[in-house]
Amino acid sequence: MASEAGEKQESGRGKVTGSKLDLALVLLRLLAFFATLSATVVMALNKQTKTIVVATIGTVPITTTLTAKFQHTPAFVFFVIANGNASLHNLLMLVVGFMGPKWNFKGLAHLAIPVLDLMNVAIVSGGASAAVFMGQLGRDGNSHARWNKICDKFDSYCDRSGGAMIASLVGLMLMTVICSVNIIRLRNHNSNKIVLDSSVNVVP
Repeated sequence: MASEAGEKQESGRGKVTGSKLDLALVLLRLLAFFATLSATVVMALNKQTKTIVVATIGTVPITTTLTAKFQHTPAFVFFVIANGNASLHNLLMLVVGFMGPKWNFKGLAHLAIPVLDLMNVAIVSGGASAAVFMGQLGRDGNSHARWNKICDKFDSYCDRSGGAMIASLVGLMLMTVICSVNIIRLRNHNSNKIVLDSSVNVVP
């Protein structure tokens, strides 16, 4: 009887801890969703057109109009795709979380969700790293390769790109925390399962 009472107490503690982790996970997912969505929208809508003087003939300046868009840089295109995919993933995971046990076929959700989270962390990390590299190149250039900087000409474009990168990195940190919380939930789930199995096997 004493062992059964102890097992029930441990099970109750596990449920309380699980509910707190579930609430924390929902809040983290919401924040990560808004962060990656902001990064996607800001970068996707980022555009600046500027007219610059390229030459002067006598006193007549020769000008040209240039437009900077995220589509011109493959790294920024990947950045938009990666963060858009992460936003969709977090939104779907929130829906799955609210649907509850209906989506947890034989406990597969406990394993599938952490794996999908890790995949999205890897994708967003790659997109953010590529974008930050191109951003640094656009701001400072590369004198060894003779690549000129462009942020002195397209300052607004670079500022908005930097804001999108910061939002993406914030989302990446939140998603990393989400992965850690999922691992803790998985451990607690397995511990509770072991406790329940042992209570069933107790001889009265």
